[in-house]
Amino acid sequence: MPPARAATGSATDRAEQSRAELSAQHRPECSPRFPIRALLSLAPPIDNTKEEGEEKADRGGAQTSIGTGYDLANSIFSPDGRNFQVEYAVKAVENGGTSIGIRCKDGVVLAVEKVVTSKLLKQGANKRIATVDRHLGVVYSGMIPDGRHFIDRARDESRSWRDTFKTPMPTADLASRMGGYMQAYTLYQSVRPFGITAIVGGFDSELEAAKYGGPFLYMIEPSGLYWGYYGAATGKGRQAAKAELEKLDLSGSGTLSLLDAVKEAARIIYVAHDDNKDKEFELEMSWISGADGPTKGLHQEVPKALREEAERLAKKSLEDEDDDDEKKDDDKMQE
Repeated sequence: MPPARAATGSATDRAEQSRAELSAQHRPECSPRFPIRALLSLAPPIDNTKEEGEEKADRGGAQTSIGTGYDLANSIFSPDGRNFQVEYAVKAVENGGTSIGIRCKDGVVLAVEKVVTSKLLKQGANKRIATVDRHLGVVYSGMIPDGRHFIDRARDESRSWRDTFKTPMPTADLASRMGGYMQAYTLYQSVRPFGITAIVGGFDSELEAAKYGGPFLYMIEPSGLYWGYYGAATGKGRQAAKAELEKLDLSGSGTLSLLDAVKEAARIIYVAHDDNKDKEFELEMSWISGADGPTKGLHQEVPKALREEAERLAKKSLEDEDDDDEKKDDDKMQE
């Protein structure tokens, strides 16, 4: 408080002096005499330093856009044009069992590797292959509940087609409609993409004499993208399976028969499973032929005797390859 001044001058001067002294006593600290900069200088300093691990985590987040909001909804694209929710769904598929489809000259074969997660599971439960219509079958890799929902929707589409057009649904139209259905689940924030990749096989038997009749094979991805294939593979062992499929005579005027395709499908599944030898698995297979073939135009499970024979040949083929590799290693050591 400033010292009191001597009472001099008129009464008016003394009143003004008193008001000035009173104002000085009650002046707020944020007045121009006490700027904000001075107040901030009194506050403790903010620690902006980061540990080395935190800086690396931030740099990693910047590269993948994780945690920056671009993966919070499947309707958002990152600045580099990526949809992270769809990519996460693809990761779920890659962790699933290997599924393959083979289109040969007289039919289609579907096969899937079902890893046994517990010895208490009932054999044959949780099937990955399902019949959509009399002439249509589906196999999938990824999340089982999503696969069941996909199959239920595919059956509804096929039933609706029959009710409307009074004919069986062509395989291409089923793939198109289901691709659009899966793509719709990538557009809205209230839903998530399907965690499966489905392989659709069919034999349009009533169009055998037409230009576009015969066997067909399509693969539908979580994004809704679908393509026609002669040989398709998805799941954990897809790379090894694709490499084996490329060795077969499938495209165009292929010579592979339906019975040979069953044996090749079993062998390819065993080759793809070779990286997970410590895990047991069940082989599930189905096939579709024309009206003059073994299934009479229907999608059916491969008979048990034929499936067991195909598995026996697949195991023997792997053993022969292992023996050849050991022999080559021995020859190199001797040299």
